[in-house]
Amino acid sequence: VVESGVSIGSGAVCKPGVVLGEDCSIGKDCVLYPGVILYPGVTLGDRVVLHGGCVIGADGFGYARERSGRYVKFPQLGTVVIEDDVEVGANTAIDRGALNVTRIGCGSKLDNLVMVGHNCQIGEDVVVAGCSAFSGSTEVGDRSVIGGHVVCSGHLKIGADVRVGGASVIIRDLKEPGDYMGYP
Repeated sequence: VVESGVSIGSGAVCKPGVVLGEDCSIGKDCVLYPGVILYPGVTLGDRVVLHGGCVIGADGFGYARERSGRYVKFPQLGTVVIEDDVEVGANTAIDRGALNVTRIGCGSKLDNLVMVGHNCQIGEDVVVAGCSAFSGSTEVGDRSVIGGHVVCSGHLKIGADVRVGGASVIIRDLKEPGDYMGYP
């Protein structure tokens, strides 16, 4: 499905069942495997590969609590930008920014079943193994390596060249390059 205002670069391939929402921009030589969904306004750079079942640009988990205790949806008005040479594994979800942009930097590789919350900023050449999750507004510095099943609280800063071992839980900023594991 290609909705209005979509631009698709030369050499890009969209496999069966791909949905491109209004005003999406797909760069040159991208490959979108079956079942990929791009919500309206998503931008893909050149040579981006999205494996089957990826959902890019859905609303983030943004709610405000009223005095009554009831939760009201906070409008998710931002978008997602995935820069050049990024590969995203099957069934990965990348939420749109609440007001700004969720960004995946050039050359980054995300494995299957990764969750990137709204407003996250993933740097360049970052590698994220499967089943990892980043709560909203998390920043990950360039060249960082995130092991499998790492979960990260929101609004944290992970510096450049940080390596986090599998099954870790990140609950504070990790500003210095190096190796972390467990509950750093």
